[in-house]
Amino acid sequence: MMLYLYRLTTILSAPLIHFFLNQRKARGKEDPARVDERFGKTDRPRPSGPLYWLHAASVGESLSLLPLIDVLLADRPNCHLLMTTGTVTSAKLMQERLPDRAFHQFIPVDRPSYVKRFLDHWRPDISLWAESDFWPNMIIEAQSRGIPMILVNGRISPNSFAGWQRARKVIKTLLQGFTLCLGQSDEDVDRLNQLGSRNTNNLGNLKFAVPALPADDQELATLNSTIGDRPCWLAASTHPGEEEIIAEVHKQLKASHSGLLTVIVPRHPARGEDIAKALQRMDINLAIRSKNNPLTTETGIYIADTMGELGLFFRLTDIAFMGKSLVPLGGQNPLEALRLECAVIHGLHMANFQWMSEQMHESGCSIQVSNAAELGNAVSDLLTDASKRDQIIRQGSAFIDSQSQVTERVAHEIETILDHHLTASENAAA
Repeated sequence: MMLYLYRLTTILSAPLIHFFLNQRKARGKEDPARVDERFGKTDRPRPSGPLYWLHAASVGESLSLLPLIDVLLADRPNCHLLMTTGTVTSAKLMQERLPDRAFHQFIPVDRPSYVKRFLDHWRPDISLWAESDFWPNMIIEAQSRGIPMILVNGRISPNSFAGWQRARKVIKTLLQGFTLCLGQSDEDVDRLNQLGSRNTNNLGNLKFAVPALPADDQELATLNSTIGDRPCWLAASTHPGEEEIIAEVHKQLKASHSGLLTVIVPRHPARGEDIAKALQRMDINLAIRSKNNPLTTETGIYIADTMGELGLFFRLTDIAFMGKSLVPLGGQNPLEALRLECAVIHGLHMANFQWMSEQMHESGCSIQVSNAAELGNAVSDLLTDASKRDQIIRQGSAFIDSQSQVTERVAHEIETILDHHLTASENAAA
């Protein structure tokens, strides 16, 4: 009944969909030149030969698929790959980073006529869905056409699991449309099984295979020269409520760590000026990167509110606090810091990376804190004890290496299912 009502609602909601997309376009959340893709329309022809279709919700999910895309296309020179996402930022990123024989389209709004138009045009031979971005009409229509679907890097958070418990028939119907569901962890596999998946496995987490965040070498050299031998630590991808805590920690530590520099990289760069205003009353010398404020020996906190430079700041220090974890928002991806050889600190709220953060803590490659005092103690300890810092970094490298073959394992499963489907299609046509 719930799926029927959802389908009926999406059929009747065309005027609202147009209004909503126009509103998003006005706010810069849709690409005006490509908005037709949201209705399943495109001028781009379908390439000949087998076609992979991968869907990821946004930036993080799409980045985790890039190594897998490379392997799939390298293994199958006659194949092409269509990547869909739902955000302007991810679209721009994919257009820059997708390899040859791979291209990007926006996912159409989940209305039956748009979905059918999309699938009629592209006719994918296999469909891969990242994490948990389920669109009912698309899944049901793909299933009805016999397109094999695989959930890759599947993640069912505790909150999502609790929510789906209230719609068990819906999620069971959707999950049983998948040929295979690959969970990020044993916990995700267990939840997928409980929700109705009929074929589930854990081959590892594809986020382990994502390359290190990039950085401008010249800018890195300039900042390294500017900072010199000052003690320095990074608060990465911070969210509201965390910057004030970080500033308090800075004030506590600067007396015992002469010349201390604290770098704050907010998750959303547009918040830079608001962060500065909130911290000005704390009597700390601030510099804002987006304003080209000079970073001097007097600068206590450097607010790096620019887009795409997080990799630069991970390389400037070997102590990184991962934001979104001192506030109950689920945490940010700690692998980004581990991959660039940082000793990682995070708060208690890591629900988005629960298995990962638990394994890191058990493996000795992260420090978990619950408040400002514990954060200050952890930063001070790592600034003072180089051997402890180096040990945590070594453990982090080992943790990354522990899942070095995940991409190949996942690609093998996908290719096996694709071959079976192509053979069946050839036999049916014969």
